[in-house]
Amino acid sequence: MGISIDASGQLLEQVVEALATRSPLRIQGSDSKAHLGRPVIGETLDTRVHRGIVSYDPTELVVTVRAGTSLTELEQVLDEQGQWLPCEAPHLGAGATVGGMVAAGLSGPRRPWAGSVRDFVLGTRLITGHGKHLRFGGEVMKNVAGYDVSRLMAGSFGCLGVITEVSLKVLPKPRAVANLRLQTDVATALRLLAQWGQQPLPLSAACHDGEALHIRLEGGEGSVASARDRLGCETLEPGFWEALREHRLAFFADPRPLWRLSLPNATAPLTLPGAQLVDWGGAQRWLKSEAPLEEVRRIASQAGGHATCHALQGDSGESPFHPLPPLLMRYHQQLKTQLDPMGIFNPGRLYADL
Repeated sequence: MGISIDASGQLLEQVVEALATRSPLRIQGSDSKAHLGRPVIGETLDTRVHRGIVSYDPTELVVTVRAGTSLTELEQVLDEQGQWLPCEAPHLGAGATVGGMVAAGLSGPRRPWAGSVRDFVLGTRLITGHGKHLRFGGEVMKNVAGYDVSRLMAGSFGCLGVITEVSLKVLPKPRAVANLRLQTDVATALRLLAQWGQQPLPLSAACHDGEALHIRLEGGEGSVASARDRLGCETLEPGFWEALREHRLAFFADPRPLWRLSLPNATAPLTLPGAQLVDWGGAQRWLKSEAPLEEVRRIASQAGGHATCHALQGDSGESPFHPLPPLLMRYHQQLKTQLDPMGIFNPGRLYADL
């Protein structure tokens, strides 16, 4: 394990000082997800001073980690015990932290089959806008007290408080893995995935890159071998999934703005301006396009989904995240007021009015 440092007192002191002067704080880890959301102006609060694995019991499938801990370090410790975080959270840059993983709430190609980051959060410790260091949730899967509060931290982008510690559920790695490729068009690929979803196939990833369908099978040796023989696809290099997760495929090198569309599973191929990559078996579509923001979001909304821009920064006044209905925005504002009454934590990162 790496160096373990409990700097929660230092972080709490910085928050208390910010509250006293009503000064906004820009919460960050490694800044690997800084391109997501609206820019924040404020004093930097760097969580990386507070790092290390607090406890890990492989037999209980639970690990408790300080927020500034490197995600790579956590993954290495779990791997030594044959375990992992199945949500396959992306790093998107060197030094990505566990706190940043939870705050961003992003998950990799396995998400539809294994669950999201939120699904693996058992408990958190949080410095609130009242200057309190509180614990929510528990450290075992059967302890659900405050469970929903902890889950709210996933995808909050630091707007609700400073995450200092996270307890996560982990799982054993599968015994067998097969990576396959099938040359087919997008429409056929989506039809096949809809059919396979009704069958007992050990699918754990499915992506169409514009040329072919890529799938991953994971599970017991017998079930994976049987499914591989049944599908009859050619073998795919395993590095494809990491490249997809970390946005290192050639598709992501396109200089046009990157959009992420979250859609219902059964959504047919969409007519969108630009280049597309189908992920999550069709539930997630990546788009490289210079189309107007309103056009992309209109198409996503008509399909029953929403669109997030990974390149919308600056003072345009627009939100990279899909606008919320008034009622839902009011709930967000009420929650923000409860946990951060002075609005000092990452103000405006998600939305200008939050």
